[in-house]
Amino acid sequence: MSLKHIKKQFKAFFNRVKLGEDVEHLKRQLNNLNRDIISLHVTIAALSQELQKRGDQRYSDPLRLNKYATSVCSQGGEDGIIHEIFKRIQTTDRVFVEVGVGDGSENNTAFLLSQGWTGFWIDGDGSFIEKLKQREDLQGGCINGKATFITKENIKQTFQQLSIPLSFDFLSLDIDQNTYYIWEALKEYKPRLVVIEYNAVIPPDVDWKVNYKPDRVWDGTQNFGASLKAFENLGRKLGYCLVGCDYGGANAFFVREDLAGDLFAKPYTAENHYEPVRFNSLFYQEGHPTAILDRMVKSEAS
Repeated sequence: MSLKHIKKQFKAFFNRVKLGEDVEHLKRQLNNLNRDIISLHVTIAALSQELQKRGDQRYSDPLRLNKYATSVCSQGGEDGIIHEIFKRIQTTDRVFVEVGVGDGSENNTAFLLSQGWTGFWIDGDGSFIEKLKQREDLQGGCINGKATFITKENIKQTFQQLSIPLSFDFLSLDIDQNTYYIWEALKEYKPRLVVIEYNAVIPPDVDWKVNYKPDRVWDGTQNFGASLKAFENLGRKLGYCLVGCDYGGANAFFVREDLAGDLFAKPYTAENHYEPVRFNSLFYQEGHPTAILDRMVKSEAS
């Protein structure tokens, strides 16, 4: 009898066997145990976060934003921080623009949409558009969406096609790879608050960014985006102050300098507001694989 024939017989046998109630019971128990382990991990991470904050004197500063972090539709407490920032600088038109929204259910503006804000969603994957169509309460122009791959060459044209005003309340950029260059290309637009994804692997005093290629996408490694110092310097050129970062080391918050004043923890520098990578402990997921970072190429101007 050949090995192939034996395998065929075993396959036919197992196809005829139905799982018994004891096996189904064991599966349910294992699923429950897995949920309990995840719940315990999240609890330990939250306690660890609280202890770290208590041990670091800077978190006692009432102007610091971290203690306001809470997530409704965001990943790392951004919803609460955004809410607190607008309590300090106030809103005007309650219009948002988010580039990189995923399927629409987990991002930095979905919570604002539920609070009566209006806005624009842009993403290379158009799955969020179908999700919006399924919601009757989101019809009537409260949210405009566009599925397109964003580059620094087409971002301004995309904004113009959507009739996005030059001045509005909130801009969120989360496109992983070329975020630095996209914000740089939007220099004419002056939202009151800008939230940017930064690369927290890079030390806070290092000005670094990936080399730009319009069709480049994130490869899943730590070779992406730009450092917090790079964004601090770019923000200053565009008229913005770095006022904080989320505790997980993912998002940086920039307020227009004419609004920041003394409302946030000074100095408005990467060294003061940097938060390291804490993805593992906060979100129960593996960190980015290591990679050799891009070698910086000096421009002709420098």
